[in-house]
Amino acid sequence: MIDSIQPLGARVLIEIIEEEGVTASGLVIPDTAKEKQQKGIVAAVGDDEDTITVKVGERVLFPKYSGTEIAQNGHEYLIIDATELLAVLGRSAS
Repeated sequence: MIDSIQPLGARVLIEIIEEEGVTASGLVIPDTAKEKQQKGIVAAVGDDEDTITVKVGERVLFPKYSGTEIAQNGHEYLIIDATELLAVLGRSAS
């Protein structure tokens, strides 16, 4: 994860999950043909506890063209408003 970026307020830092570069049948997908990824892992959360409902380490789904992209230490990150998150992946409904 990342230590040097701490989102402020109701923002969340997401590490973007890289998409597979090979299909199930073995075809290689070039970078120019890949779609913009919409899944990631929460790397850090801001300090607005009333708005933020996700925790560090959870997998989330976010809109395709939202937030601010950041590249650091060979990883792609996205800073996004917590209210823009679409879903938490893998969390059981209680």
